[in-house]
Amino acid sequence: MTTGEILWALRAECPIPSRLSPHADRAQEWLLGLLPELGLPLDDAALHRLSRGAFARYAGRLYPGASEADLRVLTALFTWFFLVDDACDGPDRLTPEQIRALRNGTLALLHDGPRLRQSGLSGPLRRLLVLAWREPRRRMPAVWRLRFADAVARHLDGTWQEAVNKEAGRRPSVNEYVELRRATSAAEVSYPLVEFTSGRPLPGPVYHHPLLRQIGSLGNDLLSWYNDLASLERDRATAGGHNLVLAMEAELAVPSAEAIERVAERWRASMRRFVALRAAVPSFGPALDEAVTDHLDGLAHAVRGTIDWTLESARYPAGTAQPASGP
Repeated sequence: MTTGEILWALRAECPIPSRLSPHADRAQEWLLGLLPELGLPLDDAALHRLSRGAFARYAGRLYPGASEADLRVLTALFTWFFLVDDACDGPDRLTPEQIRALRNGTLALLHDGPRLRQSGLSGPLRRLLVLAWREPRRRMPAVWRLRFADAVARHLDGTWQEAVNKEAGRRPSVNEYVELRRATSAAEVSYPLVEFTSGRPLPGPVYHHPLLRQIGSLGNDLLSWYNDLASLERDRATAGGHNLVLAMEAELAVPSAEAIERVAERWRASMRRFVALRAAVPSFGPALDEAVTDHLDGLAHAVRGTIDWTLESARYPAGTAQPASGP
């Protein structure tokens, strides 16, 4: 099977229902009107690429119940992370030192607000994050803001570590890569945003409950490995071995086709585990069960939403052409 056929096959095997916000397309139009106002150097071709990237549809798949106003906030946040990803992983990518400065500037803004200028975060990226962070910072309690900032720190620390590895020519082992990928995927950033859309932040002991954390890690792996399959050919040229297929090829000394099949089988086993553990979550009491259900649904939407968006976004052409025999 080709990589594209495997992507569609895994989508067909995913038991999580597909969802999409009814506000997604309007949020995308809003985004395309907003970005030039922030001073991003976007010509018509760049705007077209952003449009085909469908970031608002990605946010709309992860948070299908969000209000239109909240979906705009989420779309702006998602776009910020994708622009940072491009800056850190593109042909003119930031150095590890620049990524560290970006990380520190970002955390200073999240913790202290926009009044003080932060070195390392400036220009359009800063303006976009200031806009996107305004409503969560106003509306959410301090414990949630810290939770979100900690997730952003872990993500940017992982991005920095990957850049260090690439600069040194160091390719990670399979186990090293799996752990690092959980940081670079930004899934852990998306999880607390479920609480932003629901307005029901979980208490720390519940949010960090070992079973919920395990389910979150499995969801992170599922969306990350699916993305690795979709971006494989691009990653061969640019990722320095930071892709689960590439790590398996190197560590196990197997051809690409076998490594791809091994990743697909690992994905299937993790999906079975994800479904089983999600069904085994106990009650946390009537005051918390609804918020816990929101959280678990959010983890599931992150997995299925990433699958569906990957197959419709122009960022991943390997999956956009549906096989004639596909679902």
